[in-house]
Amino acid sequence: MPDSLVPVFKLYGETRQWPTPDLLHCESIPERSRRHDWHIRAHRHADLHHLLHLSAGGVRLELEGSSRAYDGPLLIVVPAMSIHGFRFSPDTTGHIVTLSRPLVEGLQQRLGDQAGVLARAEAHPLTAPRQRERIAILVAQIDDEYRNPAPGRRRLLEALMEALVVETARLAAPAASAQRSTPRQRDEARTHLQAYQALIETHYTEQPRIEWFAERLGITGDHLSLLCRRLAGRSALQLLHERLLLEAKRQLIYTNLTVGEVADGLGFSEPAYFARFFKRLAGTPPRDFRRRQDEQEGNASGVP
Repeated sequence: MPDSLVPVFKLYGETRQWPTPDLLHCESIPERSRRHDWHIRAHRHADLHHLLHLSAGGVRLELEGSSRAYDGPLLIVVPAMSIHGFRFSPDTTGHIVTLSRPLVEGLQQRLGDQAGVLARAEAHPLTAPRQRERIAILVAQIDDEYRNPAPGRRRLLEALMEALVVETARLAAPAASAQRSTPRQRDEARTHLQAYQALIETHYTEQPRIEWFAERLGITGDHLSLLCRRLAGRSALQLLHERLLLEAKRQLIYTNLTVGEVADGLGFSEPAYFARFFKRLAGTPPRDFRRRQDEQEGNASGVP
């Protein structure tokens, strides 16, 4: 499978097991990045999530097929299995908080919809002074507690992480309509959305009709699209297409497969159909997208 060509690490540059008895790992950005000349090449983690807080400096962020430069202050969310890479400026300060899967699952149980922000790869500029200050304080407290063990350490770290996830969810501005539904409705809708996303992950290369997904969930296609719009801000078809586009970008960037081979592997009957699909969603034909990514990588590495 082409994804297997992208390296999977415990922590970047390491092959040893999880290095801490805690369910999270916290270190400053310079601690690890300086060892790699401030360039963390594209990779992914099978079961680890990252929250990166840049208090100052800047980064060229590669995240799921897109590359963009940001200046701090900034908060970056990297879910498990998301392909990501960083080229930090040498004056960058901040922290990387890495969350293990058991910790994330506990946060999901306790925080419900708000923990969904950990599943969305995104960079959040911290433009509002109040949010910037609150997040900086929480990250500093997590770092201090992590480095200076004291009684109640695990509970305090988990409580601080809950607060940081809530602040991150506020940055992501969840749809107000989801807040107006009853708790039972939210639970049912969230269960259906999670089940739909799991079905997408298993069957997206088959490109089934939305009604096929809805039938397996025991609801109508219209209901599925309605709850997707309410909870995810996109229709059911858009979520399916986003997953196809993400996989297409991954394969164009990280493999040597031809455009035709990528199209065939993603269930398109003709490369021309795939090219139109890709251009409509990505704004550029797949060959141009691949060439642009190659040029950006060459520029970033100093290759003329």
